[in-house]
Amino acid sequence: MGRSIVFRAAAEADLREAYQWYEAQREGLGESFLLSIEAASAAIQRSPEAYPVVHKHVRRALIRRFPFGIFYLVEPEQVVVIAVLHVRRDPKHWQRRT
Repeated sequence: MGRSIVFRAAAEADLREAYQWYEAQREGLGESFLLSIEAASAAIQRSPEAYPVVHKHVRRALIRRFPFGIFYLVEPEQVVVIAVLHVRRDPKHWQRRT
């Protein structure tokens, strides 16, 4: 199945924040967001090098249906997710996490 995927605490906080925002917009939308994250995470796990490098060694996978990206590092044994953020957010926000 490929490398294991690990979410740093800051990335988990990003997910919680986005989930809560989408749920506040419409009940069930947060769940749809999480399903999109799961699908993208599985694709990353299968082929982590398939996504473009956007800064130093950080790669980004875009999420279907939602304007978010999963920002991650590919390590020998695992994929480390450093951020899950809206694509229009200032890149400096996640670049400090590398």
